[in-house]
Amino acid sequence: MSFDINNIVRTNIAKLKAYSSARDEFEEATAQMVFLDANENPFQNGVNRYPDPKQKGVKELLADLKGLPTNQILLGNGSDEVLDLIFRAFCEPKEDNVILLPPTYGMYGVLSELNNVQTKEVLLSENFDIRVKETLEVIDERSKIIFLCSPNNPSGNAFSEEKIKEIVENFSGLVVIDEAYIDFSSQESWLEKLDNYPNLIVTQTLSKAFGMAGIRLGVCYASCEVVEVLNRIKPPYNVNELTQQRAKERLSSFSEVEKEIGLILEERKKLEEKLQGISFISNLYPSDANFILVKVDDANKRYDQLLEKGIVIRNRTTQPLCENTLRFTVGTLSENTKLIAALNDIE
Repeated sequence: MSFDINNIVRTNIAKLKAYSSARDEFEEATAQMVFLDANENPFQNGVNRYPDPKQKGVKELLADLKGLPTNQILLGNGSDEVLDLIFRAFCEPKEDNVILLPPTYGMYGVLSELNNVQTKEVLLSENFDIRVKETLEVIDERSKIIFLCSPNNPSGNAFSEEKIKEIVENFSGLVVIDEAYIDFSSQESWLEKLDNYPNLIVTQTLSKAFGMAGIRLGVCYASCEVVEVLNRIKPPYNVNELTQQRAKERLSSFSEVEKEIGLILEERKKLEEKLQGISFISNLYPSDANFILVKVDDANKRYDQLLEKGIVIRNRTTQPLCENTLRFTVGTLSENTKLIAALNDIE
């Protein structure tokens, strides 16, 4: 199905001229120059100057790591800002709709409400897989975006390449694949196919595998045309200086990240084996993420019992298809050992 960005970008956004900050207007900065252009405090303390609005240093490191040009990268204050920008750029309030596949990441629905955009929901199958036929059937002329979380939160599984491909190739709007947990999956990232599909957006984050949830840095990878539209509406200094500094440090030591991913995968395997021996766990769902979803006899009861033992997990029993399920994040060896001991100790 053909895709034309001009058919889906909001009219007012298409006409919008982006705000030009002082640092946008003058980029050839050197340490010897005197900056009297941005009304900053002149006394140096490391953060008295505005951050780079284009985050060039971070983008260059990501470009090398991911094999994509910097003009196909947008950075946000967490993935939530990236997702919000996508809504604001392409969805007309009160008119357009987006398609969600519950159970899924809850912020898609929150952002839909926030932007006054209708949602159409198509439940995943009982084994948390995409129901392609049903998903394509709910598309109408006002459908702008389909959100796919793969690996999926809260179920943990990655969707098959074939089913995602069928969605992408049969929808003239945008398909956003949220790959927050892709570093823990054996499946290949959809970044490898980004150039084949102009309607594809892939979002990732430094919060999970990179261990930097506290700095709030989300990443959007898309065609240069999509990124240009999003850059037009993003706040000029949306990624602060401290975040950029810490991100560059972490991205420059990717070997350490890889070691941590390996340790988490080892612990996930051990945890899966131990959880199979817990009497009140009836099902362990396959995981491509850094967490495991399990079905228990009484999720509310088991959640409270673990809380009493000082262990905080996530009770997902209120989510569609997730009745009596608990979600365990894979922790350190010590943390996982305490979890298993607690599970074995409760009745």
